[in-house]
Amino acid sequence: MTEKKLPRFKSREEFANFFDHHDSTNYLEQTKEVDKLFVLAPELMRRIRDRSKKKLVALRLTEWQIDRARAMAKKLHTPYQSIIRRWVEQGILAEAHSK
Repeated sequence: MTEKKLPRFKSREEFANFFDHHDSTNYLEQTKEVDKLFVLAPELMRRIRDRSKKKLVALRLTEWQIDRARAMAKKLHTPYQSIIRRWVEQGILAEAHSK
C-alpha cells in the first residue's frame, strides 16, 4: 500500500469532507494514538452503521437530473451523491408509507 501525505485542513468541515471522499487507511501511519474515551451520539452511531452497510449500484440518470442535484448540492455544501441518496431514500420511505 502506498502511503499518501495527509493535507493540511483549514477547518473541521474541510477535514470531514476530505475523509468523506478518501480512504483513511491510506493515512494511518500519519495518525497519533489516542487514549481518551469518548461516546458517540446515538444518531452518529446510526449513521456510521448505515454507511458501513452501503453497496455500490449503477444508476443511469438524465443530464438534467445530475445538473439539478449538483446545483442543489453546491447550495448545501454537500456532495451531490449524498443529495441523490437522500432523494432515493425519501422516495422509498414515501412509497413504503403510502401502502
